[in-house]
Amino acid sequence: MFKGKKVTGLAGIVAALAILLSGCDRQESRQEQAVRKAQRTQAELEKLLETGEFDEDSRYALVKQIASTMMAAKDYNALVIFLTDWVEKNPEDKYNAYWLLMTANAYLESDARPIARYYLERIIKNYPDLLVQGQSVHFLCLQNLIRISETSENRITYFNQLVSQFPNDVNITEIYYRLALEYENEGEWDQALKTFALFLNRADAQSIQIQGRPNAYASAKQLIDFSNSSKDWTFASMEDLLTAVKTAINKYDWKSLDKYKSKVNFFAMSWRQDESDENAQSSFSMHSYMRGNRIHCSDELDSSSTPTEAYFRTWGWSNRYVNVWYLYFRKVNFPSDPSVHGRWEWAGIYFGEKL
Repeated sequence: MFKGKKVTGLAGIVAALAILLSGCDRQESRQEQAVRKAQRTQAELEKLLETGEFDEDSRYALVKQIASTMMAAKDYNALVIFLTDWVEKNPEDKYNAYWLLMTANAYLESDARPIARYYLERIIKNYPDLLVQGQSVHFLCLQNLIRISETSENRITYFNQLVSQFPNDVNITEIYYRLALEYENEGEWDQALKTFALFLNRADAQSIQIQGRPNAYASAKQLIDFSNSSKDWTFASMEDLLTAVKTAINKYDWKSLDKYKSKVNFFAMSWRQDESDENAQSSFSMHSYMRGNRIHCSDELDSSSTPTEAYFRTWGWSNRYVNVWYLYFRKVNFPSDPSVHGRWEWAGIYFGEKL
């Protein structure tokens, strides 16, 4: 990266200093020797820097050497003072964004995240992007900001900046999914749905592995499918849904039961299966299962039911296969549409006795 005689001279000076300072007291511990050597090297390098007899690239190498020495010694206070003072006194230095990034990293190492965030945002807002050793300073800042940010509002801003400024350096598919989750957290339901749709339209959406979200594609698809549906099978309350289902079973009214079933994302599976399994998603008529059988149902919901989920035990569906079915009811969680949010739906069936 550096060319010319001045750079070569600087490298020789640094090497000579290393040899000069290697003769430390043997009675000192290795750690003490390392700290003492780093302090003396740093002092000599700072003296060199004060002479001002270096070109831009040589000066960059010298400042970085001083900062790296402080960082290696974990002398974060000295590092912050040195770099912030340098930026203030040398506003024309084109590497100032990088020095402030090192400052932010020092605060991160000290677990001072709010101050680190201040410097990372300052870089993005006030300094042009800079490539250092092939890496974009702004890109590194955004990655750190996403990692340390404590609010969805801020992460939404940073994710959008990554997508718009560095589309070739990030996994757009994963970012769309995570961005949609942040919109959900902020209650921006329309934006969440739009972003989930963008995620689903990506070519690798079905195959992508997102840490902490093993069923990313299935969950996003269920949400979008529900959003695009009529939602006319929902009931105002759990009591209304239970009464309607019990009445239809007692009357062997399979047509009404078919009407009450959710028209999207309805599942029928064993207790050991996962709702996202391909063979768990089902679309069938109750007619073939009710015909010729004596179907019975409990008077009340199962005791394991909660304010948002309910299980209703029924039996008599088959003499050859699984006889007991638990009908699964759940409260609709869809804040995007207040007219549906909080209503109840018959969402699926669990085959067999509860485990």
